[in-house]
Amino acid sequence: MAEVHGAGVPSCWVGVHSACLRHPALPRRQAPRRPAAAKARNGGGAGRTSRWMAADGSKRWGETFFLLYTPFWLTLCLGVVVPFKLYEANIWIIIFSYVGNYFWTHYFFTVLGASYTFPSWRMNNVPHTTFLLTHACFLFYHMTSNMTLRKLRHSTAHLPQFLRWSFEAAWVLALSYFIAYLETLAIANFPYYEFIDRDIMYKVGSLFYAIYFIVSFPMFSRIDENEEKWSLSRVAVDALGAAMLVTIILDLWRIFLGPIVPIPESRRCGQPGLAWFQVQNERV
Repeated sequence: MAEVHGAGVPSCWVGVHSACLRHPALPRRQAPRRPAAAKARNGGGAGRTSRWMAADGSKRWGETFFLLYTPFWLTLCLGVVVPFKLYEANIWIIIFSYVGNYFWTHYFFTVLGASYTFPSWRMNNVPHTTFLLTHACFLFYHMTSNMTLRKLRHSTAHLPQFLRWSFEAAWVLALSYFIAYLETLAIANFPYYEFIDRDIMYKVGSLFYAIYFIVSFPMFSRIDENEEKWSLSRVAVDALGAAMLVTIILDLWRIFLGPIVPIPESRRCGQPGLAWFQVQNERV
């Protein structure tokens, strides 16, 4: 057996030992890794920290949004609404929708069996959020009504007056019911707006809701129509008049037709009173 020179170890042992060191089953010793950089709060890898923006991702997004949103809103108000005097339409809708939320929502509670269940600051038991949402929705509805009524009047201008009024009345009724039904259907999946009977609400409740627009669509379309300029005071008085007419019709429904579903005792109102005056049941 040959020996390695100067070591006294057989050369074959050296070969076997070297082969064992190169055996694939034996794991290689890996170099230690550098510690991973700590991730930024709310996700994201390490990066340069901005001295302008917040470290929190949600707060940073909110700050960016409002920085971009505010100039847009100011431009819309001061560059479009004021120069083109669009505040007349806004004033009319603000008054009409405010009355609708503050007073008429209680008819939804006492006649239609609806209820809001989400936590919110409230005014007259109506969530503040609905006041803001109603304004935007009603503006869209009434702009649509204005355009379609104007087109209808132009198309029927050659007809006798009775037929023109009949077509316009039929269109206002159909459009009002369609919009009321569509809005009721659109919020069907909203979990915090509940009805005792959703199917009846779609069919009959939408007709009740359509009363808003049966009155408001033709009245709103009169603003600045036929080259007649309205003053802001006239706009406000007209909106209040439309709101009063809707209130009368809704309350006549409540008194003579009654609720469309059985209403719990705790949510009923006094028969001779108004919908927002609830009867306090006293137990002897």
